[in-house]
Amino acid sequence: MGDLLGVAVLGAGHMGADHVRRLDRVVSGARVAAVADPDTARAEEALRGIEGASVHADAAAALDAPGVEAVLIASPGPAHEEALFAAFARGLPVLCEKPMVPDSAGALRVVEAEARLGRRLAQIGFMRRYDAEYGRLKSLLDSGRLGRPLMLHCTHRNVSSPDHFTSAMLINSSVSHEIDAARWLLGQELTAVTVLRPAPSAGAPEGLADPQFVLFETERGALVDVEVFVNCGFGYQVRCEAVCEAGSARIGEDRAMVVTSRGGAREDVPQDYLVRFADAYDREVRAWVDATRRGRVTGPSAWDGYAASVVAEAGVRALDEGRRATVELAPRPGLYAASGH
Repeated sequence: MGDLLGVAVLGAGHMGADHVRRLDRVVSGARVAAVADPDTARAEEALRGIEGASVHADAAAALDAPGVEAVLIASPGPAHEEALFAAFARGLPVLCEKPMVPDSAGALRVVEAEARLGRRLAQIGFMRRYDAEYGRLKSLLDSGRLGRPLMLHCTHRNVSSPDHFTSAMLINSSVSHEIDAARWLLGQELTAVTVLRPAPSAGAPEGLADPQFVLFETERGALVDVEVFVNCGFGYQVRCEAVCEAGSARIGEDRAMVVTSRGGAREDVPQDYLVRFADAYDREVRAWVDATRRGRVTGPSAWDGYAASVVAEAGVRALDEGRRATVELAPRPGLYAASGH
């Protein structure tokens, strides 16, 4: 491995282009060696001002480009399974944005493929684990100072949803972050899901069940509720409160700049996840690069990606059928014995 880790970035959309920028300008120890996107003009735009990186329309060609030693997958979810298998076949470490694979059957195939290798190559992009506030909450809960966690109360709000957003995507795209965060914070698997649907907001597109109230049960009796509201209109807000036997702890209180001028004061509210979690993305990619250069794979595993997919599918069933849905996980391969929680 050279002085700088050569990374192929697959996907040059909103997320992929931001990762190209991050690897080039923020994270030390790495360089962008190749970018792949079916829209090569978009890939070239993402690489503007960056020397020595090649552009490809095909993901496999990018993986085979000179100098590529690791892969960052930021392409649309349906392309992830093929890209992960291609990286595994080449022995390349991977940071894969969520969802690892959109459906649980595909996610299980990835888990089984990596287990056959006998070593981890994939880290899944649940970046909230790298957020400073989430990290402090995790440390507090693990310390036992507040006693046994009883409940997590979570809020997930977006200014607006993309045109293609569906009612199911509130769960399998938005709430997937809360699914992983809850498993990680509590150290427990989620075992059942119930989804309640209040009257849709007037700001929601016609036919979109927004907001939703999602309730998760865990294997040791804790409850996790999530208010997900993707067309709230005013800002991007992510909050979490852990209620324990001997106290509670709350994060996500919008400690933003307050501007005071004639007639009043105004506090900025983040409008985008790339603003709210900018530092978490930086920490995540920095940790991945550092570990990869040492020949290690850390962070959320393929098993965590699979578990999130299974829970999300149960949530969509609960939404569609209007009743509680149970979560059924496959046996966990030994490779992931210490994974996730």
